[in-house]
Amino acid sequence: MKPATYGLALVLLFFALVARAESVPGASVEELLAIARQQSPEFAALRLDAEAAAERVQPAGALADPTLRMELQNVTNSGTDAAPSVLPDRVGSTKYTLIQPLPFWGKRDLKHDAAAAEADAARGRTSLGWNDLAARIKTVFAQGYALARQVALTREVMDLVERLESVSRARYAGGLAPQADAVRARVERTSLQTELVQLETEHHHAMLRMNALLARPREAPLAAPQSLRPLPPAARLDISALEARLRERNPQLFADAAAVRAAEKNRDLAYRNRYPDFALGISPIQTRRRVNEWELMVEVNIPLQQESRRSQEREAERMVEAAGARREASANRLLDELGENLAALETAQRLEKLARADFLPQAELAFQSALAGYENGRVDFATLLDAQRQIRNAKLNVIKAQTEQQARLADIERLIGEDL
Repeated sequence: MKPATYGLALVLLFFALVARAESVPGASVEELLAIARQQSPEFAALRLDAEAAAERVQPAGALADPTLRMELQNVTNSGTDAAPSVLPDRVGSTKYTLIQPLPFWGKRDLKHDAAAAEADAARGRTSLGWNDLAARIKTVFAQGYALARQVALTREVMDLVERLESVSRARYAGGLAPQADAVRARVERTSLQTELVQLETEHHHAMLRMNALLARPREAPLAAPQSLRPLPPAARLDISALEARLRERNPQLFADAAAVRAAEKNRDLAYRNRYPDFALGISPIQTRRRVNEWELMVEVNIPLQQESRRSQEREAERMVEAAGARREASANRLLDELGENLAALETAQRLEKLARADFLPQAELAFQSALAGYENGRVDFATLLDAQRQIRNAKLNVIKAQTEQQARLADIERLIGEDL
């Protein structure tokens, strides 16, 4: 291959690999949410249900279809010389009746308003379903990020333990340390290898869960998470402001309020059913080939079954009360969840700060001191390994606190119905 051709092939291969890497989602939670919004069947089902509910609003307040009735009189042509027939112009007379049902005043508007409220409730359920799905994606993303960090940390510690093992073997060869130190270092490394396998398995399971949430093939590739979402400033985490936003924007409360409106409209309709409905009709009468008579008709249903109507009205009243109680219960539950998640978020922030500012520096200082002491023969190998474990525990505490913060933030955003 000529040098120019070889160089061109390398360039093309490089750009192909870059394009392939860019096409793999997973680096940020925003692109994962965009994929879920486009192809999640769970969210699609909720959205289609809401669209179907919206299409029921107009028919709910529309007039019923008119009916056309045709009556053939004297089809035997009795009293004439004509033979029996079923043709309109060959019987005694034909009566055409066009009937239009008309509900009592206000019933159509109540049905329309009830259907509109139910459509609003369906839209609220759609938003609620999306918020739940988005919160799960955010949480799994944070878990995947944390597991990837733990895998990297475990590998770093394994390298450190290998170096400590080399030091222990060198000291044992020089008669400065017992053989048990090298054995203990090998046991520690094997333990870390076992933990690494477990972490890699958990990370793989997290990727499977993410693909399931995104409706992608189970083993579809996902890019490694690059960073966690930044936490909002403390001013945006004020409990009073968050409670106000929850009451205003939470989709569950929106759906419950719409359900209350629908129940109220159905109750008003139940009371309006005390009044009769009508039907108007007009009838041209054809005799042979001519229409020489017209009739008008008014039909009224008689609401005699009052006991059944009283039962329907009491049922409607209980439905309104139940919808109101359900909304109040949802508000109390959601406000309680908001308080718990906010307190847990603040606790996780304090724990991360404590681990970063106090625990980790002290653990690193203790390890350096133990390492110097071991090299000088003043500290045994068990103390050195314990100091190394303290550093790892401090870093794990930071990762766990960050993961907890992201999970709590996702729950808070789910409750208030929007991102912070």
